[in-house]
Amino acid sequence: MSDQALPARIGTAIVGGGIVGLCLARLLARDGAEVAILDDGTLAGTTANAGSLHVQMQSRFIRLYPEQAAALERALPLYLAATREWFDLERALEADFELKRTGGLMIAENERQFAFLADKARRERARGLDVALVERAELMRLAPYLGESAYGAELCADEGKLNPLLANAAILADARAAGALHCAGTRVSRVAADGAGFVVATNRGAMRAGRVVVAAGAGTGALLAPLGCRVPTVAEPLHMNVTEPMAPVVGHLVQHAERMITLKQLASGHVVIGGGWPARLAEAGPPLVRHESLVGNVALAVRLAPGLAQARVVRTWAGINTTSDGQCTIGPAGPRGLFVAVPGDAGYTLGPLVARLAWQSLRGERPYFDLAPFAPSRFAHDGENAAVG
Repeated sequence: MSDQALPARIGTAIVGGGIVGLCLARLLARDGAEVAILDDGTLAGTTANAGSLHVQMQSRFIRLYPEQAAALERALPLYLAATREWFDLERALEADFELKRTGGLMIAENERQFAFLADKARRERARGLDVALVERAELMRLAPYLGESAYGAELCADEGKLNPLLANAAILADARAAGALHCAGTRVSRVAADGAGFVVATNRGAMRAGRVVVAAGAGTGALLAPLGCRVPTVAEPLHMNVTEPMAPVVGHLVQHAERMITLKQLASGHVVIGGGWPARLAEAGPPLVRHESLVGNVALAVRLAPGLAQARVVRTWAGINTTSDGQCTIGPAGPRGLFVAVPGDAGYTLGPLVARLAWQSLRGERPYFDLAPFAPSRFAHDGENAAVG
């Protein structure tokens, strides 16, 4: 359902109503710009998010995309800045996102995994992260909810969690209060350059825009290709579960040195279990859950935190993660007036920061991170990346 009419003409059209699109629309509208958020919502990367606040390199990413690990490592300072951006945003909105910097534990279950964490921590410290290795005895004092299989862990002090449902609603409300239009149920099929601006074709008709920001996550590549801009975004469908409310059990953001898992407990008592177990892309609509991922995800969670065995899973769903080359893609692309804003891995964590960097660039300011490494032009002659998805 659409909640605002599609205007015939707009100053800035933001394609994508996820965390980047919402935050960018808010910033532009507060500047007095005429902004419309074109929000399909089908792939639901933001609305299906589990709310982890990631800082350290995720072992899952290193294992699945080893060729991209170096790029992710170079981008680690962005993750530190992204956590600060989240706290600044919560204060600016005077809202409660249930945002907590609880620290993140990446668990090793044997000596080999602990050695992997030791090497990872060394590399992360070199990039400015506050990480430490924790051996078994200290780990049990720090996190007594963990099971017997926990051998040791890497502790990242800046990691944490938030409630994305609360955050998304508060950011959207503030963007609309500033004057941004939120055109929900609007699927963009094509963006075409037209004179000094663009024609944006949607399922609700065509709209003219002076400039267009493509912040469509995994759908970005397909929209940019006809404009001669190559950004190889790929949709990665992932599985998540949530338990019924229970007494406090999980005190950190918990991950694993080798297996796919994230655990965190919301203020409501619900425990969200995610971490990258695969789901299935559907021909139309949101991604579909896989039974084997549901079972495997929950079984691993109970092994790491045995107290979870007392809780029932009350909901299971799938969302979309966007991958490209492990880095953000931010900057002008193709015809004049076309801009791209897509986070790298852990896109929800990076979303508000990516929006701020894009906003600074669109205003003609020098962003406080050099955007040259994240420019869309880096893909122009790169035959190594996956085809546009």
